[in-house]
Amino acid sequence: MKKILVIAVTFLVLFSCNKKDENTMYVKGTIDGLKKGTLYLQKQIDSAFVSVDSISINGTSDFLLSDIVESPEIYFLSLGKGYKNIPFFGEKDSITINTKLDKFELKAEITGSENQDLWNKYTDIIKKFNNKNLDLIKEDFEMRKLGNQDSIKIVESKRIRLLKTKSLYAVNFAIQNANYEVAPYIALTEVNRANIQLLDTINKSLTPAIKKSKYGKQLEEVLVELKAAKQ
Repeated sequence: MKKILVIAVTFLVLFSCNKKDENTMYVKGTIDGLKKGTLYLQKQIDSAFVSVDSISINGTSDFLLSDIVESPEIYFLSLGKGYKNIPFFGEKDSITINTKLDKFELKAEITGSENQDLWNKYTDIIKKFNNKNLDLIKEDFEMRKLGNQDSIKIVESKRIRLLKTKSLYAVNFAIQNANYEVAPYIALTEVNRANIQLLDTINKSLTPAIKKSKYGKQLEEVLVELKAAKQ
């Protein structure tokens, strides 16, 4: 009986370790120019940034950090005060982040995460929308200085169409990638919550596995609250 119990306990321990290893994310890379300091791996819990791992850098610019990832979510690589965080989609297995100290966030190159690749593709297009919107804001300012009411109305119409197109792009991108966690994340962060119909459309397109993810569950909770508020 004791022998059976020992075998059972050993099996459970091995199973737990294997499960832990399967869900471990390793974040490695190099920060060119960093010789000394503390690097933090953080994620957001409620409204607070929580450090889940850290490493003291002294004489080398290489680093290795880790965390257990139940489902892909946004993490942050941080050097503390005085530096911007590097946001990235964390998921199990290895993720590589290479950057430079003097341009910590701007020069970050992130590989190893499918969700991150999709997020990069999405934000590249969104930047073009945002730049066009800035151009229209500048044009609106110039027309207001001249007091040209007709031109002001034209520019405003262009901005409305642009913002609508940007919103539809976000929705379409999420639907096209409904089998990735980036889809509900886009719904939660990029789509106006006043438009319940668009959020619901994304939610219904999600695969069962993504619905069970962190952001999939959050999207469902948000929709329940928004629909309840409308009743």
